[in-house]
Amino acid sequence: MITMIKKPLLPFVALSAFIALGACNTEPTTVTQGHSPQDDQAAALANAAPVELPPSVKSSKKYRCKDSSIVSVDFLSDDLSATVTPAGGSPTPLKAAAAGGPFVAEGFAVSGAGTSINITLPGKGAQACKA
Repeated sequence: MITMIKKPLLPFVALSAFIALGACNTEPTTVTQGHSPQDDQAAALANAAPVELPPSVKSSKKYRCKDSSIVSVDFLSDDLSATVTPAGGSPTPLKAAAAGGPFVAEGFAVSGAGTSINITLPGKGAQACKA
């Protein structure tokens, strides 16, 4: 039968704890930085033009057109941009010359922005669509 001797373990644990606590220093320390790092882009950032974020989506609507097709239109917050996504197609960005004017791109045109719009898609004529 094997017996474990536990008596030598207790003094070892006590000695380890005493050494660990004895190594603590209660005096406050002061951390100083010798040299501040050089920012290579500080001058360029100071003279840079302010960043203008892209417009966010103001409203997003799905329209059913006269030929029973469905088209999604995202009207952007700058009132000069919109994104048209025909059913099964890819999104196409459109631009307007002035706020409230028609949004156009090659083969695309959207006029109006409420519950009814007039839209022209590539390969199709102009048609009315309702939300």
